Order: sequence, then C-alpha cells, then structure tokens
Amino acid sequence: MSNILYITASIRSDAESVSRGIGQRLVEGLAAKTGASVTTRDLAANDLPFVSADRFAANLTPAADRTPEQADLAAIADELIAELHAADTIVIASPIYNFGAPASLKAWADLVARAGTTFRYTATGPEGLLTGKKAYIAIASGGTEVGSEIDFMSPWLTFFLGFLGISDVEVIAADGIMGEGGEAKIAAANDTAQRLAA
Repeated sequence: MSNILYITASIRSDAESVSRGIGQRLVEGLAAKTGASVTTRDLAANDLPFVSADRFAANLTPAADRTPEQADLAAIADELIAELHAADTIVIASPIYNFGAPASLKAWADLVARAGTTFRYTATGPEGLLTGKKAYIAIASGGTEVGSEIDFMSPWLTFFLGFLGISDVEVIAADGIMGEGGEAKIAAANDTAQRLAA
C-alpha cells in the first residue's frame, strides 16, 4: 500500500491555518483516490530540536557504533528519515514567516539531511537518495508573493527536496491573502488542491 507523509508547520490550529486547510484537502483527496495510508507529522506541535554539534555527530555515526547517548540524540532524526523513506508522496503545508520557512521546518530539514542515508557525495557532486517520490508544497502567506524576489521559502524548499532526490515537486500557493481579494486566493488554492487530487 502506498503512503502519504503529511507535514505541517503552521503555529495555527487546523481550523485557523490556511496552509493546513489546503494541505488537508489535498491529502484527503489523494488518499481517497489511491487508498494510501497517511502519516502526519505536525512540526509545530512536536517541538523538534535544533541540530547541535553532539546531535550532528550522532546522526552521522552508524547506528551500530553509537553510544547510548548518541542513540538517544539520533532517535528523532532516525524517525523522521524513516517517515520519508516509507512515503510515496510527501505533502508539506507551511506558511511563509518573515519571508522564509518557519524555524520548525528548517529544523526538520537539518535533521533529515543525512549523508549516506538521504543523500550521498559522489565524484560529480551530491546525489539525492530519495528518488521516485512526488511532493506537493501547500503555501500560505499574508503578504509575500510566492515566487517573488522576497520569497525565500519556496525556492529553498524545492531545492532542498531536489537535493534529497525528490525532483517532482508541485507548489500550491495562497499568497498575499491579507490584501484585497484574499478570500478568493484561498478559494483558488483550495480548488487547485482538489483538482490535483482528483
């Protein structure tokens, strides 16, 4: 059976968050169409740790060689990486905060980028190891136009997923929703999510 990994990063609740609403609509549609199971990872609720020198060293140490302390430090990254490996489809629903990604989403990225596991170094440069997966990014922003010169989240996240080998990435955006026509932009993004899942 296929699996959808649904990652959310908004600090707002499901009822209040525009990005969560778009992402949920997409996930529900994809699951209904394919019969896929859904694994949900709420980055805002789980309070992911930032990478320290000790955690970085633990993450790079082969599991069989880790000390008990290193095993504890690497456990969360192991869990997040296992979720990525198990997923056929990844849906990331996130707002843009201060022109970029929420800190929790960056923390997730730092934990799952593990040399030799999710990517590897080769003679011609890095090579992503999570190939054959499809990703969707559902973005909401109050004032930052997605794809503009002040949007530092969507190009970074698209590049990062590609770095891991996930090159088939589609972006659904409800941007500038604090301005005129915000409700129409949200409705259009939800319609796009429904269309993509159909």
